[in-house]
Amino acid sequence: MSDPTQSGSDRPGIGAFSLDHQQLQLVLTAAGSVGSWDWDLAGGRLYADARFALLHGVDPAEAARGLPPETFFTRIHPADRLRVKMAVAGVLEGAELFSREYRLLAPDGTTRWVEARGQAQHDEEERPVRFSGVLVDITEQKRTEERLRIAQSAGGIGTFEYVPGFATAEVSEQFCRLLGLRPSRVVPIRLVNALSMSGESIFAPDMDSGEPGRIVHAEFQVRRPGTQEVRWVARRSEAVADSENAGIRHVGVIYDITDSKLAEAELRAFNEQLGSMVESRTRERDRIWQNSRDLMVVADTSGVLEAVNPAWSELLGYDLRETVGKRLHDFVHPEDVERTSMGLDAAGDRSAASFESRLLHRDGSPRWFSWTASSDRETVYANGRHVTTERAQAEALRQAEDQLRQAQKMEAVGQLTGGIAHDFNNLLTGVIGALDLLQTRLAQGRTENLERYAKAAISSANRAAALTHRLLAFSRRQPLDPKPVQANQLVTGMEDLLRRTLGESIRLEIVTAGGLWLTLCDPNQLENALLNLAINGRDAMPEGGTLTIETCNTHLDRAYAAQHQGVSAGQYICVSVTDTGTGMTPDVIARAFDPFFTTKPLGQGTGLGLSMIYGFARQSEGHARIYSEVGKGTTVKIYLPRYHGEVPDRAPQASNEKLPFSPSGETVLVVEDEAVVRDLIIEVLEDLGYRPLQAPDGPAGLRILETDQRVDLLVTDVGLPGLNGRQLADAARVRRPNLKVLFITGYAENAAISSGFLEPGMEMITKPFSVDALALRIRQMIEAPAQKS
Repeated sequence: MSDPTQSGSDRPGIGAFSLDHQQLQLVLTAAGSVGSWDWDLAGGRLYADARFALLHGVDPAEAARGLPPETFFTRIHPADRLRVKMAVAGVLEGAELFSREYRLLAPDGTTRWVEARGQAQHDEEERPVRFSGVLVDITEQKRTEERLRIAQSAGGIGTFEYVPGFATAEVSEQFCRLLGLRPSRVVPIRLVNALSMSGESIFAPDMDSGEPGRIVHAEFQVRRPGTQEVRWVARRSEAVADSENAGIRHVGVIYDITDSKLAEAELRAFNEQLGSMVESRTRERDRIWQNSRDLMVVADTSGVLEAVNPAWSELLGYDLRETVGKRLHDFVHPEDVERTSMGLDAAGDRSAASFESRLLHRDGSPRWFSWTASSDRETVYANGRHVTTERAQAEALRQAEDQLRQAQKMEAVGQLTGGIAHDFNNLLTGVIGALDLLQTRLAQGRTENLERYAKAAISSANRAAALTHRLLAFSRRQPLDPKPVQANQLVTGMEDLLRRTLGESIRLEIVTAGGLWLTLCDPNQLENALLNLAINGRDAMPEGGTLTIETCNTHLDRAYAAQHQGVSAGQYICVSVTDTGTGMTPDVIARAFDPFFTTKPLGQGTGLGLSMIYGFARQSEGHARIYSEVGKGTTVKIYLPRYHGEVPDRAPQASNEKLPFSPSGETVLVVEDEAVVRDLIIEVLEDLGYRPLQAPDGPAGLRILETDQRVDLLVTDVGLPGLNGRQLADAARVRRPNLKVLFITGYAENAAISSGFLEPGMEMITKPFSVDALALRIRQMIEAPAQKS
């Protein structure tokens, strides 16, 4: 096979265009980190956007007009070039996806790391005709990962993050090496705790509670598996607020203190043999005392220093004559005096107390020490290890990990925005193309097929609206209308629709639980979720099978809630959808709720169905979970919290056979900053016999409402500049307390659940809406009896 990356064109690469490193950094920062390409395989031309071109050191204008592919391949680092070409060849020969990390050579000789992902498109004879994809700049992420690895290895410090109640903890490679474990990013809590020789858990109980900012320190003797070597390790962590888990997490380090413990044991032996203090020292004890790099202290029970070793001069700059006879607290940082007193008070002759505190250097600067203290009835013996460097390294590691986490989040945002742009461009092409043809035919005086063009535009617009709705569901920003729902009735009411959707080759079974509790949710969203799951199940059973929908009452206990972020323990109803299809691998399950992730062929799925279901469940204070095994099918469970209220009587459904005309010419004030939308609503109102008033923003609308003009209904957008819709309604009701208000919203950040946003006499309609829906809602509100706010 010939190399697919070679072009038949002999056009040379662009030589006149170049940027130095600083200019490239500025341009890439302004342009963003995500670029895209489109390779016409038949024409031998590769088209790229500005960001892709800049990363490859190519003129964006030339790249937009198309260049031979080899122009771009020559920018790949020589060590990576063959590997990338082979991966491209594999995709063109039939591989499903292209995904590679590699380096690019900038014009100034520097390198940047990128990650590229793409797919090939084929003609009817399965020959590849195009190869398109996106490219993400991951240089900073790579640099952060390398700095973090070097810092941990050089410092001999292992790091970890632990959320109380979770079964696992995230750790560094150095953490595993210190404990004799195989390197891994995640370790089971049970396995780590089993290494402790005292039986005391390494990750509990002193880390299971506490306020953010609380620092905990402990020491453990561990036996490394395999070699059975016994070592001492110290663990130090700080509790930090964890918004994802609505609680705390501990970020900390461990380090080996075996040598310090041996010195401490020698000191304890020395102290036990100490008869008349300094006069009776032996030569060996004097060596330990004189040469130790740790602070050694002999003091009375009130904290007065009776003897200190020479390390005080080396580490703190004091002459020994300046220390003996003074209280230890005279050298302690004022903020740590109470902590030091508590540590010394806890020291006993059969147990050692461990704590950390800062001592002040002679020049006034603080130094951190990790203390171990024991005492008899009259004397306190303490050993302080200098840990200022370890604390600084731990803080540097924590910052590096935060930077890495931020880089990963930005990569995810880049993938998300790229997917959104792709789908919306497709939908907008359908809308604009149909309207252009409609306009052209009208200009030509040709009226045939006009209805077909209008229907095509409406169809693409409705698909765009559905995509927006799913995006808002995933981000938990769409306005919900929660109501008490009897899930059994909702599921059985969908049976006919589901059977028509599934087809004859798939058997539908519905199993409803007796005595099912009520739940509070948006019934339309629950119906959409079940329909999406049924379609997914159908697609997973191309040869036919069984789809089962079940309902039940359940209780999620604290143990389950602790293992799943954002889940609260309590009573739930569960609606599950099970298919007997192809199933999912563990890595697919892990990404199934991610936006735009889909295993379906190109063009057959947006990848938003499951993410919308996840967003709806979480926004309804519930939970969603996937259980699957390859070849044995998939179960998706939606947990919704139990509702203890009553089910209200159903309101009569309004007829939509004919738009309701205004018999009395009521006055409706429309406040909308988008002129196209405002003009559309005004025209609808005029056609239906209303007397419309209009304002482009909140202040203008308020000026009308502060006059004596009659206003039967206020129709206002929520997101207005200057004075938003809710502020306008509140201000208007000061003068007109019974004013009816219909809010229009496309993104309700402050009204995530409409029942918590609306007062009596207020309702909400979501963009985009049909003319029929708007007319019916206006008529219903005007005819409804006035309610005092």
